[in-house]
Amino acid sequence: MPEGPVVVGTDGSAGAARAVRWAAREAALRHQPLHIACAVDLDVAERLSADTARRVREAARSLLAEAAAEASSRAPGLAVSTEVGREPAADSLLRAAASTAPQAPGVTTAEATIVVGSRGLGGFSTLLLGSVGLTVAGQARCPVVVVRGTEQPSNGAVVVGVRDEGDLEAVRFAGETARRHNASLRLLSTWTYLQYVGSMAPMADVVRVAVEAEAAASTRMLGSVREEFPDLKVTEEVVRVPSPAGELVAASLRADLVVVGARRTAHHVGRGLGRVTHAVLQHAHCPVAVVPRE
Repeated sequence: MPEGPVVVGTDGSAGAARAVRWAAREAALRHQPLHIACAVDLDVAERLSADTARRVREAARSLLAEAAAEASSRAPGLAVSTEVGREPAADSLLRAAASTAPQAPGVTTAEATIVVGSRGLGGFSTLLLGSVGLTVAGQARCPVVVVRGTEQPSNGAVVVGVRDEGDLEAVRFAGETARRHNASLRLLSTWTYLQYVGSMAPMADVVRVAVEAEAAASTRMLGSVREEFPDLKVTEEVVRVPSPAGELVAASLRADLVVVGARRTAHHVGRGLGRVTHAVLQHAHCPVAVVPRE
């Protein structure tokens, strides 16, 4: 699916400011517009006095103006739009992403990408990722980038976690991002003995078959991405590790972006995110992209 506009949320926090800068650069590289949203929950605002509600909305517009100015300074010529969202922050971002993806005649709808900071003004200092980021990453039907870590010189690398063919869209997203940023792409497939404990088959045979299946899936996707991005430097690894999430977090130290597929579950932590994705979002040292699995 073609990549469309970039939607980013701001609340005036340092994390949101970094998210705006990241989003501005990404939108410019895509040659797509940037849409900045600042949420004012009117269900709350309407319980305030008229004067206080007006001040809240004015403050939101001021934050948007500052964010738009910062984005324009980072990417001159970038088309930037803003809005004061009337719903809670997560709902505002999800709606904005759905409404800003344009439909071109004869072309599949371009898919927006949502960008959020790792923690906004409402977060507790002990939380590694705020509730807005978790909610958006867990519910969005488009890619979501959580801008984590501190701004560092580029490592020139994008890492994508691979489990099976269901992660193909995540691999493609990672490939497109690596191409735009002139970076290399690393496909990382991990496995652990704990995945196979409890099987009635002999352990050695279970592990051998499972590892062969992991390697085959990774190799098939490697061939696909090399065909789609022939000028991209692509490598793959299939490794045994104590913790798949820990390996991806370690890889984030040497990456500009870690991409994971969203294996959504009905009732686990992370509002629909699997445990590995949730852990990577909480602990990664660089921005993390969550791409819905087919």
